Amino acid sequence: MHSPTAKIQDVFDEPACEINRAKDDKARKKGCSKPLTPGAAAGGCAFDGAKIVLQPITDVAHLVHAPLACEGNSWDNRGTASSGPTLWRTSFTTDLTELDIITGQSERKLFHALRQIKEAYAPPAIFVYATCVTELIGDDIQAVCKRAAEKFGLPVVPINAPGFVGSKNLGNKLAGEALLDHVIGTMEPDDVGPYDINILGEFNLSGEFWLIRPLLDRLGIRVRACIPGDARYRDVACSHRARAAMLVCSTALINLARKMEERWQIPFFEGSFYGITATSEALRRIAELLVKRGADAQILARTDTLIAEEEAIAWKRLEVYRPRLQGKRVLINSGGVKSWSLVHALMEIGMEIVGTSVKKSTAGDKERIKQVLKDEHHMFESMAPRELYTMLSEHKADIMLSGGRTQFIALKAKTPWLDINQERHHPYAGYDGMVELVRQIDLAIHNPIWSEVREPAPWEIDSHAEEQPSAHTLSEAAGVAPSKTRRHDVGDFAEC
Repeated sequence: MHSPTAKIQDVFDEPACEINRAKDDKARKKGCSKPLTPGAAAGGCAFDGAKIVLQPITDVAHLVHAPLACEGNSWDNRGTASSGPTLWRTSFTTDLTELDIITGQSERKLFHALRQIKEAYAPPAIFVYATCVTELIGDDIQAVCKRAAEKFGLPVVPINAPGFVGSKNLGNKLAGEALLDHVIGTMEPDDVGPYDINILGEFNLSGEFWLIRPLLDRLGIRVRACIPGDARYRDVACSHRARAAMLVCSTALINLARKMEERWQIPFFEGSFYGITATSEALRRIAELLVKRGADAQILARTDTLIAEEEAIAWKRLEVYRPRLQGKRVLINSGGVKSWSLVHALMEIGMEIVGTSVKKSTAGDKERIKQVLKDEHHMFESMAPRELYTMLSEHKADIMLSGGRTQFIALKAKTPWLDINQERHHPYAGYDGMVELVRQIDLAIHNPIWSEVREPAPWEIDSHAEEQPSAHTLSEAAGVAPSKTRRHDVGDFAEC
């Protein structure tokens, strides 16, 4: 048996995390998140976190070794996009039943499922996910995967992140560890170049990375691997030959970035593609890292030229929205990299930030927010739904940017709301993405529906405040004979 305990303790000890370094040994062993409350599935479990990181690898078959509900509830949990293979959109599960567990047939069923996937789809690799049930009954998934890999001649990767071991964020990191242990470095590319980079923690939500890749192509920079957004198995396996890396979501894959730097000397930095200034800074940092690794210094001049051109175009497109959004108050209830990058992006067009969540933000994220806002009172770890509703109903914000979990609070408060989390349908990264974000905010704030729903309902209007009928009207009404009112019987509603 291979217990995940040692791997979890290794993940908890993260030297690249400032908060983790400040803890003593006892506090470090407790991990980064509070234990999950039974039944509170909305926050996500470790299995959910592992699926989020790995499922966007598009040509891999993702097999969940569990009862049907584990795959049914986790499928399509993040709106990533693929430019090629669609195998990742197909659900594979062993669909364990009580009889399988009681008779000890679960491992045999897993092996047969691997055979069926190999014969029917011939994927370059199969990822097998452990879950609460299979871990509790003692299935040795690693042994089955090893045997299947030898038998069928393809990589079969065990993902040991059962839901009960911790939060979604822990599952993200365990998925990164699985890539390090079983995938990255297992293949060698035949086209290594001085301008190869990795993008880590980019999920290609709604095709966002497709707005960034053309910019890198114009600079002559090749993305060796984007992990995990729109990735291919071979790209990930060859990613150890990149010259530099950019980390987009540090809370998810900082352990992956650090260990790739330790093993293969791939320097990385944390950046963002949300906002004009942040995008320009990210492109400059990528070029600088490549020059330090031996690339031609002319790439710096090319980068500055590209940035100047793209910024001029973006600002010209944004000018039409500036007078409409100037001074509008925004509440950002998200977290992570968006907690600081969106703050800077929206302030660039004159909007006022009345609050931003730092629930999933790192110490570096919080420092960036302080530098931009100049006031830490606008930062909050979490806000109870009642407090959030009170703030919005008192019109302290003109719009809320958040995920789907809090949308109904804003709608109940009759406040415009825009989805900026993984369920969104519009890409907001890069220069074009910033213009699209501002356009969507403008559409949401100035939607005529809000003036309608904020009007009192007819039954809420005080009858005494209504205009009293004039004496002339009363005299005319008195001269009109009352009409006979026919009483309805049951037959009138027979067809209703």
